[in-house]
Order: sequence, then C-alpha cells, then structure tokens
Amino acid sequence: MSKSTPPKGIAVPSGRLNRLWHLGRATGDLAAGIGFKGLVEMVRQRGGAESARIQLSPEQTRRFADRLARMRGAVMKMGQLMSMDGSDIFTPEAAEIMSGLRDRAAPMPMSQLAQVLENEYGADWDRAFRRFEFSPIASASIGQVHRAETRDGRRLALKIQFPGVRESIDSDLYNLSLLIRTLGMAPAGVDIAPFLGEARRQLHREADYGAEAEALDAYRVWVGDDPDFFIPGVHRDLSTRNILAMDFADGVPVDRLAEPDYRRAERDRAATLLMRLTLRELFEFALVQTDPNFANYLYDAASGRIVLLDFGATRSVSPGLVGQYRQLAQAAIASDRAGLRAASIAIGYMGADDPTEQVEAMLDLLQLSAEPLRTPGHYDFAVSDLFERVYRQGRALFHSGAFSTAPAAETLFLHRKFMGSFMLSRRLRARVDLATMAQSCLA
Repeated sequence: MSKSTPPKGIAVPSGRLNRLWHLGRATGDLAAGIGFKGLVEMVRQRGGAESARIQLSPEQTRRFADRLARMRGAVMKMGQLMSMDGSDIFTPEAAEIMSGLRDRAAPMPMSQLAQVLENEYGADWDRAFRRFEFSPIASASIGQVHRAETRDGRRLALKIQFPGVRESIDSDLYNLSLLIRTLGMAPAGVDIAPFLGEARRQLHREADYGAEAEALDAYRVWVGDDPDFFIPGVHRDLSTRNILAMDFADGVPVDRLAEPDYRRAERDRAATLLMRLTLRELFEFALVQTDPNFANYLYDAASGRIVLLDFGATRSVSPGLVGQYRQLAQAAIASDRAGLRAASIAIGYMGADDPTEQVEAMLDLLQLSAEPLRTPGHYDFAVSDLFERVYRQGRALFHSGAFSTAPAAETLFLHRKFMGSFMLSRRLRARVDLATMAQSCLA
C-alpha cells in the first residue's frame, strides 16, 4: 500500500477538568490580548448599539486560534462561528487568521490515528486500500478527512472522528455555559439553557456518522439529478461508528472564488445557486443542512458544479415552523406589519403583550433584514452594509430584556444557516436576484 508521510499531530485533550483548563488558557490569551481597558470597553458596549471590536495582534490571534484548534469539539465550533465574519468582533486581519479554524484543526497524532483505524477496521486494515494518505486533507472540530483509494479502485474521502470528542460534548458545553454566565454574555432575561440543550443535541448528532449517512442519502433524493450540484455517495462497507467513507470530490473551498483568479460571473453564479438552495431547503425540502461553514462547499472549476459536504448538522423542520417562516417572509416582502407581527409571535420573536416600543423596533429590524428579498433585480452584496445596520439595531434589542418570550431553540440553527448564506454572498461580493428567487420559493 502506498502511504504519504504522516503529519505531526496533537493529542485531543480529554476529561472535563483537562478541557476546562485548555478553555481557560484560550480565554486567558484572549483577555491578555485585549487588555484591561479593552475588556472594560467591551462590557460597556455590550448592551449598546455600538459594535465592540477585539484589537488583537496577529500573534495574539494565532495563539487564541491555536488553543481552540487543539481542543477540537464543541469549543472549536464556537471559534468557527466567531470566524464566519469578523466585522462585529475581530479586526479584518484577526478574522483572516481565525478563518483557519473552519477547515484546519490540529490533526491527531499518528498513534491516535493508527489506533482508530485498527479499532474500526481491524489489525489488517491496510489490506482494503491501495493507497492511504496519512496527511489529512481537512481537519475540523469533530474529525479529520483522509484521501484513500481502495483495492477495487474507488477514490474515497474517509472522515475519521477524533477519539473522545463525542464523550467531551457535554462537558464542553457545561464549561462554555460557565464562561457565558461568568462574563455576562447572555442577554438579560433570556434563559440560555434551552439553547445549550439544543446545541448539545445537535453536536451529538454531528458526532453520529450513521445519522449523517442517512441525512446525506435523504438530501440527495431532494436534490435529485440537478447538474449544478454534486453530493458524495456513502460507501457503507467501509463506514463504521467512527469513520464515514464517501466519494472523493475535487474542488476548492467556494469562498476562494473571491480571489482575483476567478471571474465575477463565477462568483455571482455560485452565490445564486447556494442562495436558491438555502431557500429550497427550508420551504421545499423542510430539510436543512444547518452548518454554513464555507469549507462545506467546494467549487469544481472543471465541471462548474458545487460539491456539498458535511451533512452532520442536517435537520428536519416541522411543517408548522416552515409555514410560520413562509408567513414571516411574505409579510416582510409586502411590508405587511400586521402579518409580520402575527408570524413573529407564532415563532416566538415577541410576545402578544410585549411593550409597543420594543415590538415596533423588532418589526423594523425584521423588515430591514428582508431588504435583499424586496429589492428588485440583483442585490449587490459587494456594496451592501446591511449586516452592519442589522447588527447595530439587533444588538440593543437582543440585550434589552424587554421581551417576554424567546423563539424555539431549533430556530437558532436556521438563523445560523441564513446568516452563513448571507455572509458567503458578501464574501464573494456577488450579485443575486433574491427577489425573483423568493417569489418562486414562497408561491
């Protein structure tokens, strides 16, 4: 069997106290980088409309990102979300470094990798492969991906789970909840327990490779023979509890299309395809891949197809919630404030008896958020400052403590997908005809 040179890896820390120690070190690096005055300023700005920004040097940012990358698991997921767009927290330079968390966690050492392969495939595991590349082609929060070729000629991507990550999810979220409460990061009057509980269930699902294989197959049925997308097939004879074997697919992360080597037409087409897919997921499939990590989309320049990866965060949406979001979107597009209020109450964005001033502010925010859906023709994300406007208005509302209700925890992951799709279009500086797209999906 042909083998590549194995990388130097870093063992995944295990145990609640050990992982709490690592999280404390990461937080300490962050605090040291910000400084006392910076921390005071962030606390002062936390409840206001002004966006707090962390001023970290490149070296401080690298240390912070490296701490999260060493931990993997739920803590690294937090860092991935922080790196989706750095305009609200990090400087652009720091955000660029943090973006490495999206597809470059520290790989596990060779000893751990060999142990996983032997545990899952047996002592003679290498007999199944003509070639196995020990250097991972991607490494994220739950596991790392290796390229392999079987004896019968199949080109595979093997997603191999880090040892102990599944068992550390509960302790990671417990540690994060302590940090959130200690630093006062939760909005006033909002019980974060349901959201952390939903995050725990979602992370356990992402660590369940059997469930991911089923979600991947179900999603492929919905997409059908669409020539614009490729969804890897699952090879169940080489898939186990801790290894998911899939077709290998060529391509580069889709956000690379923002580089000068690619034409604007390619950026616009990719963003349009993925925005349309996002709307179809909710309003047609009722099956949403809720992790908008840019690395989960590859662009194959040879075929023009977009490769869809990582279905661990895929979840079904109830017909009732789909209907409520349809009503919300239709009302926002039509500037129907009564309909917008009714849909918002149904979803849980506000209560029927909440203060009028806060209700009107929330309706203004939702109306503003629908700007791309109402704008005739192509919405130009390259010149849009919508994110900053929504962020400024939403921040004060979020921390106001004036609302009597909170939306269902499952909406957290839908918001994550919507925001991720918006951020990708912004990253690509794309023009997308969302108004026409929405009319088709909401009809």
